[in-house]
Amino acid sequence: MITDNPALIQFIKYAVAGALATMTHIIVFHLAGWKIFPVLQAKDLAVRFFKLSITATDDAARARNSMICNGIAFLFSNMVAYIINVAWVFHGGRYNFILEILFFYAVSGISVFLGTLLMSVLIRRYGLLTTYAFGANILAEVLLNYVVRKFFIFSG
Repeated sequence: MITDNPALIQFIKYAVAGALATMTHIIVFHLAGWKIFPVLQAKDLAVRFFKLSITATDDAARARNSMICNGIAFLFSNMVAYIINVAWVFHGGRYNFILEILFFYAVSGISVFLGTLLMSVLIRRYGLLTTYAFGANILAEVLLNYVVRKFFIFSG
C-alpha cells in the first residue's frame, strides 16, 4: 500500500511541490522572455499556443537573454519551492532558519547556474529551440535539488 511507504509519499509531495515551483519558473521565464528580454522564437510552444507576437533576436542575444530570464524566474520560483518544501514536504530543524534558507538558496543557485549554463550552450552552440534548451535546464535542476535538499538541508 502506498501509505505504508513514507519515502514514496514524501517523493510524491516533493514532485507536487516541484511542479508548482516549476510552473512558477516557466511562467516567469516566458513572461520575462516575451516582454522584457526577448528569447522566444516563432516555433516555441508558448508562442504557438498563445499566438504571441515576438521580437526576433540572434542566437547570441537569445542565449544571453535566456540566462537573465532564468535568473529572474529563479528568484520567484525558489521562494515558492522553499515555502512549500518547509510547510509540506520536509522537516526543518537540521539548521536554524537563517542557515536553512541560505543553504536552500545556495544549492538552488548552484543548480540554476549549472542548468542555465547548459541551456545557454545548447542555444549558442547547437541553435536548439528555446523550449527544448529550457526543458534540459529544468531537468538538470530538479535532479540535483532533490538529492541535496533531502540529504543535506532538511531533516528527512
